[in-house]
Amino acid sequence: MRRLAVVSLAASLVAGGALASGLEIEVAGEANGTVVIELFDDVAPAHVEQIRTLAAEGAYDGVVFHRVIDGFMAQTGDVQYGRAGEDLGRAGTGKSDRPNIKAEFSDIPFERGVVGMARAQDVNSANSQFFIMFDDGPFLNGQYTAVGRVTEGMDVVDAIKRGDGSNGEVSEDPDRMERVTAID
Repeated sequence: MRRLAVVSLAASLVAGGALASGLEIEVAGEANGTVVIELFDDVAPAHVEQIRTLAAEGAYDGVVFHRVIDGFMAQTGDVQYGRAGEDLGRAGTGKSDRPNIKAEFSDIPFERGVVGMARAQDVNSANSQFFIMFDDGPFLNGQYTAVGRVTEGMDVVDAIKRGDGSNGEVSEDPDRMERVTAID
């Protein structure tokens, strides 16, 4: 009986390790290269599921980094109004056709390389947009859902074209996520 419990526990641990997931993002524009993100399946499961589903559907392919603030973050993921080659006048205001997600706040600090879900004023309004931190942003802690962390390609993130003005809007030829792949 004890041996069965140990085998069962070992199988659970192996399966648990296999649940770790991520994203591979091919970035094009001023920045060119691949960014790999480890997703926090155990911290923000609903957010991670939504991101992985959208990636698997190809929804993120060709979506621009529409808001990029030097020393703060690069925001992307507007699958409705943020496609390269289209009118970007409403980029940053759109979402997917999937439902919004309830906040999954955690104690993970928003530091360099952390990926968070963008949202409107309503804490339960995250949908498809996300941001990658250039630097630490402790003022976001407990206010936004952390969904992952860059594990490779932070140099590519650092090279993403910056926006103009205080809101960080990238008005001309923004960098884009050429292809986004969900990985295990």
